[in-house]
Amino acid sequence: MSKRRLNTNPDRNGYFGPYGGMYVPETLMTPLLDLGRAYQQARKDRSFREELRNYLRDFVGRPTPLYYAERMTKELGCKAVYLKREDLCHTGAHKINNSLGQALLARRMGKKRVIAETGAGQHGVATATVAAMFGMECVIYMGATDMERQALNVFRMRSLGAEVVAVTAGQKTLKEAISEAMRDWVTNVRTTHYILGSALGAHPYPRMVRDFQSIIGQETRRQIQRVAGQLPTVLLACVGGGSNSIGLFHPFINDRGVRMIGVEAGGLGLRKGQHAARFAGGNVGILQGTKTFVLQDRHGQIQLTHSVSAGLDYAAIGPEHSLLRDLGRVEYVHVNDVEAVEAFDTLGQWEGLLPALETAHAVAYMIKMAGRWEKRDVLVLNLSGRGDKDVQQVAAWKKERAR
Repeated sequence: MSKRRLNTNPDRNGYFGPYGGMYVPETLMTPLLDLGRAYQQARKDRSFREELRNYLRDFVGRPTPLYYAERMTKELGCKAVYLKREDLCHTGAHKINNSLGQALLARRMGKKRVIAETGAGQHGVATATVAAMFGMECVIYMGATDMERQALNVFRMRSLGAEVVAVTAGQKTLKEAISEAMRDWVTNVRTTHYILGSALGAHPYPRMVRDFQSIIGQETRRQIQRVAGQLPTVLLACVGGGSNSIGLFHPFINDRGVRMIGVEAGGLGLRKGQHAARFAGGNVGILQGTKTFVLQDRHGQIQLTHSVSAGLDYAAIGPEHSLLRDLGRVEYVHVNDVEAVEAFDTLGQWEGLLPALETAHAVAYMIKMAGRWEKRDVLVLNLSGRGDKDVQQVAAWKKERAR
């Protein structure tokens, strides 16, 4: 890897190196260009930044703590383990950082209706929450399969006043929910803003979502130097579309001594249709507006995916992650369903914290490497969400496994 300073911002056409872009119907080109201009103006506007900061502090509860995990530190044999507590954000996950930023942008653009897709439900809950706060009409698209395994979050969204639409096409998961949200946006673009939940899709979404989520890494950088007197040696985060991980990683991109590890969903193993590990089993393709690593067959048809965690169950990864992988700046690994569920329990028993099943994948890899971390290592794991939403699913999964 070159020692020159990395610039991972997209170019004017939305490309992170060879990845990204705007692969959308012509009807969406003008709305995307308008959104890009509105975002560039907003991010330079001091009043917009100040309003966002105030809401993040007073409504979301930022800054979130950086928690020293004493028992985990002893078990893993490293210098220190810290958990960035995004699970303590209002609504229970990092998703609200982005939903809030985009809702403020939608209001600035005069849009009174917002839509979103959701897999694990946390982005849907966050979007429904900010829509209620700002008095906006809200529609959430969610795969029927995900609605069954995340019934608690469906109830929460509806209680917040959102309409939750079950998507019954295809595999009935996140990919199909995104497709339905895009169809809605094409039809209602004059009145509606699409609050995309991850660092995915057509430009400007990957850059915009990353920027809103970078508050995670910015806080971590300040906090770790205060409590540990140094930068971390390793950052870890789960990677679905990639918003929580890129939010943690981005402020450290040019700190060469900081190793970064993104953990994908290995599912039931690396057989076709049994996992969502894009770098382990995919190749470059185009899905839902962006060019990136995709799970597809040799004809370009999107493969089925599987993960015990709904939020990681997606066939593509954010384009900036593809660039970071090519550059060798971030390592991407995967763990399977069994390892993730075991880590769900282990973190609870070691630290009294039940992680979201998505986060549990990163926890699992951290535990898997016990004894191989160096004595000098200071690890920071992004605890991107809490496991309340997954308790019933984990119980059902264990019951099924016991048969």
